[in-house]
Amino acid sequence: MIRVHHLEKSRSHRVLWLLEILALDYEIVTYARDNDTQLAPQALKEIHPLGKSPVVTDGDITIAESGAIVDYLLMRYGQGQTEPSPDNSAAWVNERYWRHYAEGSLMPLLVMRLVFSQLPKQSPLLIKPIAKGINATVNERFLAPQLAEHLSMIEAHLEPRGQFSSTWPSGADVQMSFPLQALALSDSLRDYPAISRYVARIEADSAWQRVVERAGPMTLPGI
Repeated sequence: MIRVHHLEKSRSHRVLWLLEILALDYEIVTYARDNDTQLAPQALKEIHPLGKSPVVTDGDITIAESGAIVDYLLMRYGQGQTEPSPDNSAAWVNERYWRHYAEGSLMPLLVMRLVFSQLPKQSPLLIKPIAKGINATVNERFLAPQLAEHLSMIEAHLEPRGQFSSTWPSGADVQMSFPLQALALSDSLRDYPAISRYVARIEADSAWQRVVERAGPMTLPGI
């Protein structure tokens, strides 16, 4: 039995989406975040030393990191149904690019934005104004321009295609789903209609709807 160790308000939903796409049987083991620290509980460290989510166990195999999980599930169970053939090198490289871009380039910006946005909330009262200024400066001078550059690239790719690969939904679409849905939830896609349509397409997908029925809607810790 495949088990998804699912931390609330985390990146697990896209792994569940892939399992539904592949029509695989699986079990969800849900963990609640600590109310004070918002970190995973100690119980998750018993599955993987870092205590991060998602983690998937498949028999005696334990796989952490979303990209590695997607790679594993598609390699073992995908039967080529959701990814271009390696014989089509251009399509294959494009799909692999977006699959790894999601965590390698886009998510660090969102995590930085989250971390800096928490500074004023977590700072002592006397230095809250300083923390607010740091957050505003970093966002204005670095994060917002960088994110706009990335979103413009994504918008240009999606506008004529509606998806990230020649197949739908591919491993690249699974990986890209979380950051783009997170941005939609934080109302950051007003100027990006193609990305907004893409997020709506995910949420209309029958496999995604089964995930929501089973695990509830995707929520965020504050991105």
